[in-house]
Amino acid sequence: MNEHKRVELLMLFLTLAEQLSFTKAAEQLGISKGYLSEKIKLLEAHLKTPLVIRTTRSVKLTAQGVHVYEQALQIRTQLFDIEKTTDSQQVAGVLRLTAPKMFASTFLFDICHKFKQLYPNIEFVINSSYRTFNLNQQDFDLAFRATSSPPDNMVANKLFDYEHIIVASPSYLKSSSSIDSLVDLENHQCLTVTEQTIWPFNSQQVSVNGWLSSNDNHILKRSAQQGAGIFRIANYFVKDELDSGQLVEVLQQEKIKDSGGLYMLYPQLIYPPYKLRVFIDFVKAYFQ
Repeated sequence: MNEHKRVELLMLFLTLAEQLSFTKAAEQLGISKGYLSEKIKLLEAHLKTPLVIRTTRSVKLTAQGVHVYEQALQIRTQLFDIEKTTDSQQVAGVLRLTAPKMFASTFLFDICHKFKQLYPNIEFVINSSYRTFNLNQQDFDLAFRATSSPPDNMVANKLFDYEHIIVASPSYLKSSSSIDSLVDLENHQCLTVTEQTIWPFNSQQVSVNGWLSSNDNHILKRSAQQGAGIFRIANYFVKDELDSGQLVEVLQQEKIKDSGGLYMLYPQLIYPPYKLRVFIDFVKAYFQ
């Protein structure tokens, strides 16, 4: 185990020792109770000694636990002293982010550009894809992810809720047969994500077909704007087009499955880099 991980485990243990409760310590740290318990067991295994006595309602320190607690207090004081005498409070360097393509194009560039205006010495590396990365193993500081079940081993901040909707241009709707029910979709050109031949609604699943399929939602949105067919998409991705009247929502009475929330995720670190802490607060304020 490297030095960074050992210090991290000690700081987790220090908070537990101060709270004497896994629940209270996890809440203070902003992590899950299970994750905290797992890390304390890892520290005990590394030190080859039990540090806490677990009961149903509280935690007691063993004699070795008290000794480790006292040493961890000294380490934390030294860390604070180091921060006061260095440039660790500077927002500078590189932040590595990963985000879904739709979120990246709709929000992330604007977020990063505005953050850069406030902090000129910051740089960004953005992976824009729908691939799910393990932030504990791969070189990313933070992830944005659309999901209904964020991972327990990450700090997860919900930025907003979204839902999938069906949209089309006024010109398409004017020149095509009416769309009053799910059955009517069989008679329309449905612009679909590659290999997505089923649109799931709460009431039923509907098989759809059309002349265009693509893995790029920008292409599908542009085609829908030009009157080429109907498009199923997350509502935040077409908000401007709906507001301007370029696209119109249809089948509003039918709710689509697979909606969820857009989350900001990052590893459960006790002392994340200062630049990351400032960026996280900036993103929260951006969506408030």
